[in-house]
Amino acid sequence: MKIALIGATGFVGSHLLEELLKRNYEVTAIARSVDKIPVNNGKPKTVSIDISNEKDLAATLKGNDLVLSAFNAGWSNPNIYKDFLAGSQTIQKAVKGAEVKRYIVIGGAGSLYIGGKQIVDGDDFPKEIKPGATAARDYLEILKKEKELDWTMFSPAINMHQGIKTGRTGKYRLGTDEPVFDKDGESVLSVEDLAVAVVDEIENHKFSHQRFTAAY
Repeated sequence: MKIALIGATGFVGSHLLEELLKRNYEVTAIARSVDKIPVNNGKPKTVSIDISNEKDLAATLKGNDLVLSAFNAGWSNPNIYKDFLAGSQTIQKAVKGAEVKRYIVIGGAGSLYIGGKQIVDGDDFPKEIKPGATAARDYLEILKKEKELDWTMFSPAINMHQGIKTGRTGKYRLGTDEPVFDKDGESVLSVEDLAVAVVDEIENHKFSHQRFTAAY
């Protein structure tokens, strides 16, 4: 299977790339700057591109079986809400323009529901990441109206960050619209196991036209 990975140099994207290569997929790694992507024996193929250029992006995506987007407009970007939505919709259009049918997106945990309320709307939600989390939530609503693509969005566990040192265990539990909690009431997942869960979904194709999540 040929997979185009957008955002291949980011925190999540770089781990997705590692997992895809570990499983011997033919990957085109796409980022604004690809200099820091390690290439061994010509793998992965790397393409430096501005994802706001829909025409060039569609040309790059053409011929792939699946597009996996870990696009992030930058947590420190003061325009993250607008830029995330604009970028995500450009990618979506480019996927269709490239005639690739399967599209998997990394979203956020903020759109998950607890007690019927989305986490991002809670009074205690961190203000510094609220614009980006709200953009990811709102993009999920846009995706839900998408009929042409076979789309899936992955929402990480509530606690999925660089401070989690569990590494790659290959173990996790799945959910859909509510967080997965462990016996201690925590929703936790390492970025390495996030990558495992997402690549497993590429292979198992369980969550067509819906969102899913995973945690320990």
